[in-house]
Amino acid sequence: MVGGGKDAFIGGVHRIASRIDGEFTLVAGALSSTPDRARESGIALGLDPDRCYGSYADMAQAEAARDDGIQAVSIVTPNHMHAAPAIEFLKRGIHVICDKPLAATMEQAEALAQAVRASKALFILTHNYTGYPMIRQARAMVAAGDLGKIRLVQVEYPQDWLTDAAEQSGTNKQAEWRTDPERSGAGGAIGDIGSHAHNLACFVSGLKVESLAADLQSFVPGRPVDDNAHIMLRYSQGARGMLWCSQVAPGNENALRLRIYGEKGGLEWAQEDPNYLWFTPFGQPKQLLTRAGAGASDHANAVSRIPGGHPEGYLEGFANIYTGAAAAIRTAQAGQTPDFDVLPGLDEGLSGMQFIAAAIRSSQADAAWVKL
Repeated sequence: MVGGGKDAFIGGVHRIASRIDGEFTLVAGALSSTPDRARESGIALGLDPDRCYGSYADMAQAEAARDDGIQAVSIVTPNHMHAAPAIEFLKRGIHVICDKPLAATMEQAEALAQAVRASKALFILTHNYTGYPMIRQARAMVAAGDLGKIRLVQVEYPQDWLTDAAEQSGTNKQAEWRTDPERSGAGGAIGDIGSHAHNLACFVSGLKVESLAADLQSFVPGRPVDDNAHIMLRYSQGARGMLWCSQVAPGNENALRLRIYGEKGGLEWAQEDPNYLWFTPFGQPKQLLTRAGAGASDHANAVSRIPGGHPEGYLEGFANIYTGAAAAIRTAQAGQTPDFDVLPGLDEGLSGMQFIAAAIRSSQADAAWVKL
């Protein structure tokens, strides 16, 4: 693991998720940009002190030279430190599992894309919400034509944790780097959670955003990145959509919601109640589909672990990405081509970066329509 040391939220999430199905063992790390802190964090996690590295470059070189070196690396750093470590490991043939977004800038993303294409190693991006069972079911229902031709896509992701200037408190590490354009990239809320909303809508609908008109705001005085965004979307095949993301909406924690409507029916899903999917065939009563319950599809059941009625959610969604990554790595080791149908990778990463960049360009042009 690169990043994810002491007091890092997402590192702990990735470590738990990687172990849920027993597919990964953490054996080495460059867990902080400060060598002493990196060593301290590694030892606290039970790593061999000789495999607690002071930098990702030292780790990549040393692990690639070992007979028992790592097979994959998980990168859980702030956005500006995604590309460089990923490139370093990819060029040594080590598989990369990276937190989203792909990078902080398009230039970094393009450099990373070149490295992925030049390497025999795999690159997986952890868009974890695509791992939820009822999202897999929704995607399969859309692909099967249960909704007919898609007309409308509405997605929102409001939070409230940046309603005040938390980044100025001196105690909120997450707020500090996520509102710093040098580390997060030019996008604030649009990059942090808007990219999730965009990815989820495309994953389920099977459509691509062709153009958008975005109105981005920074409501908290002095905040250099956006904390709220309203975006109108034009999808492929004539569908239309709207995306709202906000980190200044009091009363919302992680309220990611998706609604998709076609000629024959509609679907509704909410991340805070993820085991339920509402399906409404046009002219018929609304149907409640439940994870591992009656009506759950093979696509959903394949990524469910426990009987219906027992909640599965955020950690299990992440775990489904990690377990999919393990299967892909084993397939590649067997000399076969892995299936990236539902596993996020470079294409999804580039799409997200193009979305963020287009939203910023549009907003700077007074919400003008721009093409991706």
